[in-house]
Amino acid sequence: MNSKIKLYQSIHFKIALVFTLMLMLTLEIVGAVFVRQLEHQNLTTFKQQVELPTYIDNSLATQLSRNDTKKANRQIRQILAEVNNNNITEIRVVDSKGIIRGTSNANNQDIIGQRATDTAVKNTLATNRSHSKNVYYQSSHDHYYINVVPLLSSNNTNNVVGAVYLRASLEGVYSSINSISLIYAFAALITIVFSLGLSILISREITRPIEEMRKQTLRIARGDFSGRVNVTGNDELGQLAGAINNLSVRVEESQELSDAEQRRLHSVLSHMSDGVLATDRRGNITVINDTALQLLDIDEADEVIGKQILDVLNLRKDYSIRELVERDQEQVLLDDDSTKSGLILSAYFSAIQRESGFVSGFVCVLHDVTSQQKEDKERKQFVSNVSHELRTPLTSVKSYVEALTDGSWKDPEIAPKFLGVIQDETERMIRMINDLLSLSRMDSGTVKLNLEYVNINELFNYILNRFDMILKKEKDPQKKYTIERQITKKDLWVEIDTDKFTQVIDNIMNNAVKYSPDGGVITARLVETHNHVILSISDQGLGIPRKDVSHIFDRFFRVDKARSRKQGGTGLGLAISKEVVNLLGGQIWVDSVEGKGSTFYISLPYMPYDEGDEWDA
Repeated sequence: MNSKIKLYQSIHFKIALVFTLMLMLTLEIVGAVFVRQLEHQNLTTFKQQVELPTYIDNSLATQLSRNDTKKANRQIRQILAEVNNNNITEIRVVDSKGIIRGTSNANNQDIIGQRATDTAVKNTLATNRSHSKNVYYQSSHDHYYINVVPLLSSNNTNNVVGAVYLRASLEGVYSSINSISLIYAFAALITIVFSLGLSILISREITRPIEEMRKQTLRIARGDFSGRVNVTGNDELGQLAGAINNLSVRVEESQELSDAEQRRLHSVLSHMSDGVLATDRRGNITVINDTALQLLDIDEADEVIGKQILDVLNLRKDYSIRELVERDQEQVLLDDDSTKSGLILSAYFSAIQRESGFVSGFVCVLHDVTSQQKEDKERKQFVSNVSHELRTPLTSVKSYVEALTDGSWKDPEIAPKFLGVIQDETERMIRMINDLLSLSRMDSGTVKLNLEYVNINELFNYILNRFDMILKKEKDPQKKYTIERQITKKDLWVEIDTDKFTQVIDNIMNNAVKYSPDGGVITARLVETHNHVILSISDQGLGIPRKDVSHIFDRFFRVDKARSRKQGGTGLGLAISKEVVNLLGGQIWVDSVEGKGSTFYISLPYMPYDEGDEWDA
């Protein structure tokens, strides 16, 4: 055996390399975070420095409101000339029609009277909101900060009379950041070089005794047990050296033991925690442990001793003894139809061979994989559901994108509609993924509840008021509905997580609105029992078929898949609601009559609570 080890293969080299790489990675991460934070802080400070004072915005708004355009333009030019900020490259004033009325750039006065083409200006005039962005011009390799602020009428009508377009150069900011980054990189390089030398010294001291132990193990492999490793200390390496010396003695003492008997004993006893069956060369069972008896639902070992393993495991119609021996360490699945116990078992067969290669029998190890198979089936079903739910919106997005690519983006009527569909489908996929993440956190038990005592009466009314307000704000709602309340006036204090409970009520109310007929009545009830508070929400919709009621809280389950998908449902809302209610220690269920509507009930634990109890305590 060649004892020569190349440098890059030695543990000495690997320790130094790993230490250096870890240091480089750490410095890289720290540097990235530092530079990113520095950039964010400098940009924030710069943006604050270039902001125009409020009185300038008000003066410009006043001039834009004047009817005399020429005088207004002269006043605007004078106001812009008074702005003394070296960081600002150019300021433009645009009226509500998108016409440029003034600019601080003396060399660019020709643009006055022209229409502004910048998208940020258009968006500001259209939405009455400020828009800012960082722009990089590849032609001049310059960075600019652009901020557009709406100008409002001074008569308290909040009418947009124009906008201020401000452009400022960011070169000074990025120049400062690059200088600091260069200094950090140089310091990091010095640190890495120094640490590399230190790691080489440390690794050399660690690997020296390891090299001695390697040489001793090579001597043992050649059959030379006379050598000993020098034990220099009582640390881990010293203990390892002592163990190698003991190993040398033990190997010498046990070398003459029978390998064949050792393999047989290992094969029978290695998996005693599972079901184990051993046979002779003809396949007749000679040994069976208690676990195997339980898995196969056999009372006594005498019932199967001497019988063919193919008959005991119901494998005769599928395999022969030779085929099982040839499937060494390959899994054979025993389904619940072939086992009396109704369990799903996996069987592993291992041949028992003598040193000459003669097969004297084989060992079968049984594992109970019932729960694993069930989980695997559920996982496959879950993956199938997720794939199906994501494929539909992705296919739709792909189709509309292809249509836009083929030229539809040029059509001013079709393009916005197509983009709207793409946005809706994308938002639906995001909602689905957020719901899946919420369910995943609930399944893993990582959800934290912010419990507090809440007057459930007031909270329930508050949520219902929002749905009433939504209907009042819409001028022409697609569906009208009425919410009838049958809520006790008694204050009921329940310990819940307000945000998560609100999400549950929103889910149920949204479903009630979606599936109620136009003009339908949604009935909300709240009653108190001895130790529970029960809320219910009833609609006059199509209802749920009896066969589907037990699955209504399953993930991705829909009574009417086409209708639910058309209305934007993900099939996860009720599943999330159930998980949340369970976390709160309550229960949720549904009563429904097909064609007459559905009623969802939520029961929460309740103990009479008096605000004075805290003081009494």
